[in-house]
Amino acid sequence: MSLTHKKIILGVTGGIAAYKAAELCRLLVKAGAEVRVVMTAAAQQFVTPLTFQALSGQPVLTSLWDAAGGDGMEHIHLSRDADLLLVAPASADFLAKLAQGRADDLLSTLCLARTCPLAVAPAMNREMWAAAATQRNLEQLYADDVNVLGPATGEQACGEIGQGRMLEASEIAAALPGLLGSGKVGELAGKRVLITAGPTFESIDPVRGLTNRSSGKMGYAVAQAAAEAGADVCLVSGPTCLAQPRGVRRIDVQSAAEMHAAVLAELPSEVFIAVAAVADYRVDVAATQKIKKSAVPLTLQLIPNPDILAEVAALPDAPFCVGFAAETERLAEYAEAKRLRKKLPLLVGNLAQDTLGQDAAELVLFDAQGQHPLPRADKLTQARALIGHLLTLLN
Repeated sequence: MSLTHKKIILGVTGGIAAYKAAELCRLLVKAGAEVRVVMTAAAQQFVTPLTFQALSGQPVLTSLWDAAGGDGMEHIHLSRDADLLLVAPASADFLAKLAQGRADDLLSTLCLARTCPLAVAPAMNREMWAAAATQRNLEQLYADDVNVLGPATGEQACGEIGQGRMLEASEIAAALPGLLGSGKVGELAGKRVLITAGPTFESIDPVRGLTNRSSGKMGYAVAQAAAEAGADVCLVSGPTCLAQPRGVRRIDVQSAAEMHAAVLAELPSEVFIAVAAVADYRVDVAATQKIKKSAVPLTLQLIPNPDILAEVAALPDAPFCVGFAAETERLAEYAEAKRLRKKLPLLVGNLAQDTLGQDAAELVLFDAQGQHPLPRADKLTQARALIGHLLTLLN
């Protein structure tokens, strides 16, 4: 979906990341959007309204009282004509306001009175982000169907490193077309989508096992994007530390055999997306007691695990199957060979060393029409682009 002629309200709250909002405003205008900027009093301590007025070409709204024009109901009317209300950066304090339904300034009042979708790009110190109160507020925002973009992990203005850094302006701008094109009633409405995510863990003995570096972030992002498009989503997840995406039913498994059984039990479905990094092998017979260390070399007998994706794709009533290929070299060659070997309509390729465990990814989509590169972006943005491409193939 293009941003051309889309009417976006850009809310800016107080925080050093407010400087990124200026670049975001510029990118949105460049993409053809009509942008109205609303700033809190704290935001004006970091960037002046004149900056946003010059970038948006529109007067900047800063006060519930100064903005009262005509019938004095600007805080009601402004969001009625908007396609999206985006708050970037969204401070910890503003997230708390949204979760509590407070309306003590123009921006919070607009959010409460809105009839358009709301998205927030959090920005705060890593300790503030991890605080129990902030996480409780986020859970409420998820329940209220607020779209949360980020945050990223990285170096912060305070000098610390951790999660809480606002996404870059380009990453937020790239996420908006998919966000505007999704919703509870979307193009996947009424369709069952089955997704696997994360690693598997193959026990060697009660304390050791074979696994891999997959974090599950990509699979969870795909589940969220599919739910946003209206699908009935079941996520079969290996062991991760990730929160369950809103609107998604999750089944937790450990081994490849457990994932295999869970997937088959959830069929039929219209779409199957195999994102999980399933272990190719498992120990023939796992020890029932801890194997003690000794000077004698240990030999493990490994046997192949079931190929879940190939088995599902070969079913007589197979769903639309999407595979993932994480390679370390010759991506195009190996990924396309895998797609053809398993007879998949769509396969997503990436370089493992640039993707596994990270918040962002650079992907290439392989289908019968060729290769479709997705430039590096956060994984939710990539997931939304993947679902969008999937829809074009389904249609």
